[in-house]
Amino acid sequence: MIRLLLSVLVAAYFTSILNAQNQTWQGKFEPIDRLIAPPNTYRTASGAPGKAYWQQRADYHIMVTLNETNNTISGEETITYYNNSPDDLSYVWVQLEQNVNKKGNEDFGTINNNIEDGMSTRKMQFLTRAIDFPAGYSIKYVKDSDGKPLKTLVNNTMMKVKLNKTLKSGESAQLSISWSYHITDRSLFLLSREGYEYFPGDDNTVYLMGHWFPRMAVYNDTEGWQNQQFQKLGEFALEFGNYHVEITVPEDHIVASTGKLINREDVLTKTQLKRFKSAEKSFNKPVMIVTEEEAIANEKQKSTKQKTWKFKAENVRDIAFASSRKFLWDAQAVKLPTNTAMAMSFYPKEGLPVWQEESTKAIKHALEVYSEATFDYPYPVCISVNTSNIGIEFPMISFNGGRPKNGKITDVAKQRMVSTIIHEVGHNWFPMIVSSDERKWMWMDEGLNTFLHHRTLAERYPSFNRYTPKTIIPFMSGDKSILRPIMTTSDNELFNQFGMNFYVKPTVGLQMLRNSIIGKELFDEAFREYANRWKYKHPNPADLFRTLEDATATDLDWFFRGWFFTTDHVDMELSNVKWFKVFEEESNIEDQKGTSKSKIATTEKSSETVTEDFSNGPEMITVANTPDKNYGQFLSRLDNDAVRKELAGKNIYELTIKNIGGLVMPVTIEWIFTDGTTETETLPAQVWRRNEYEITPTFVKNKAVAKINLDPNFEFADTNSMNNSFPKTESKSDFDTFKNRKKE
Repeated sequence: MIRLLLSVLVAAYFTSILNAQNQTWQGKFEPIDRLIAPPNTYRTASGAPGKAYWQQRADYHIMVTLNETNNTISGEETITYYNNSPDDLSYVWVQLEQNVNKKGNEDFGTINNNIEDGMSTRKMQFLTRAIDFPAGYSIKYVKDSDGKPLKTLVNNTMMKVKLNKTLKSGESAQLSISWSYHITDRSLFLLSREGYEYFPGDDNTVYLMGHWFPRMAVYNDTEGWQNQQFQKLGEFALEFGNYHVEITVPEDHIVASTGKLINREDVLTKTQLKRFKSAEKSFNKPVMIVTEEEAIANEKQKSTKQKTWKFKAENVRDIAFASSRKFLWDAQAVKLPTNTAMAMSFYPKEGLPVWQEESTKAIKHALEVYSEATFDYPYPVCISVNTSNIGIEFPMISFNGGRPKNGKITDVAKQRMVSTIIHEVGHNWFPMIVSSDERKWMWMDEGLNTFLHHRTLAERYPSFNRYTPKTIIPFMSGDKSILRPIMTTSDNELFNQFGMNFYVKPTVGLQMLRNSIIGKELFDEAFREYANRWKYKHPNPADLFRTLEDATATDLDWFFRGWFFTTDHVDMELSNVKWFKVFEEESNIEDQKGTSKSKIATTEKSSETVTEDFSNGPEMITVANTPDKNYGQFLSRLDNDAVRKELAGKNIYELTIKNIGGLVMPVTIEWIFTDGTTETETLPAQVWRRNEYEITPTFVKNKAVAKINLDPNFEFADTNSMNNSFPKTESKSDFDTFKNRKKE
């Protein structure tokens, strides 16, 4: 028996060697353990936080004044920092992100930095800073809780604060910082998603205040102190805490901010307050709190007095605000299973009418779909502020581009605007609550958020364009010399492809897992498990990968390895199809008619034969009785005649499928029969385990086949559909396409 088994294994071994054509084994189904951090007491092998998991905390009390005359902002803040780590700390690091716009910034001018003949003045400004600007923080002081100064060292966008007393594990410390900076004109800086926007028509300004105050950097179990500088693409890595913020602005400004407005009776007029209370009970449509007429009237005079808006936010990792006298304001209540949130939009008259029609509605749709897919939105407000060009997210508030021209907007521009709002609202989940490190892994928040963003479009805006596996094909079939894996740190990706690599490719990968590999119900439970395990915590890629496997009982290492760690692409070639029928001595119709090939009186068949279509009919094969020696020690025997009878008249197809692109995927096969009916079946990706380059699966069909297609619905982003069919699909030349177009 052992000798028989060995002979079978040896024969299979040499067959696989021949089929692999001497190509190198790449271990595509091997575990990814060496590619990700090992589990420990902080992060378990299941992907869940461990019993010893910890993270730091930072609470803020901030008083800030916006000076509209000279476009500056100045503030004083007290940070209470809680050392929940097992380590004693002699210094802490604070983020100074406004320093990113200084000329001395280490990444200044390196994005999109090629000189071209006939460059625009704006692009030249991005590259050379022809019009200089006094960017960056001025730090007046940094003190401890006793009012004693603390020594600081500034390294670009990070400030090291040396503590006068070691901060022991389990203790807290207070820092007081006084600071100011010149607010940037967003039109002068590339990727400037915060700052001010000036409206020359009415001589007014909209202020978008993000990355505006010194913030504690992350200290965690996997990296220690965060050490990636802020270079605009890798945005957020922050600790959770409670915020109390007092924002002093011109008296006629309207302020939108992270958090709950706790002195609305002091800053809103009686009419505005009445409308706001009405909006809290309006679940069907928005209520205008500041109307168009009121906003236009407000633009005409600039108050010299000031007003202070006070906001409180709990368990958030950042706070942002917008301020202007130009704002219209509408609001609506959104009822979720465990919470009621206020969806609110702020926009200048230049956003009319589309912002009044669509913005708050889009917020509502996003809150509902994301809550169902993960966990209920936990905060009291969710705000969308209109601005030019961009989308940028913060807890409870986002700044979103999209404006009509002269009150009109194209369908494409409207779709883009609504899509942006949904996307930025969605960032409340990823990374504002499920708090991954975007400085390091942009894809962990952009990719997961874009996945749910396009699910929201599919459910609430089915006519809108959406990402599908077909979307990623041009990118994945691109130049391998410049492509990078998804597992590339945020600021190291090329500027012209980070969108595809960090947004679209992870989205498509998750769509494949949900729709075609795991299944919707099981995937949705696993995705929800990940979100709930890591809400208000700091997950890493390994935590996501492990959770998706843990919650589905599915080995997905092959998928994570190929899709996230390589630049391989999917290109399966249906290189050959063989059609067989079992030879019947008296009743084989095809053989009697003389249309089939000569019978083959052996089970051995040539692997060299390549056919182009089914026109020659099937090859006839005999199915001989099994010799006793082949049974080894088994005493039972097959009913030879029953096997032949079961196959009588049926069609046997052997497909040769080659993995040209290198990325293993399930194999979806569409059978089109001669009677016009179709059938689709999918082989799991594991069919490639023993031969990563070529497989020869066999199928038995009752009907004769006219055509066979691989990946007929573009489920797996196959980059070359022209080699997916048998008989081959002929591609028209550019000339033929042009000629046919002329005839039409």
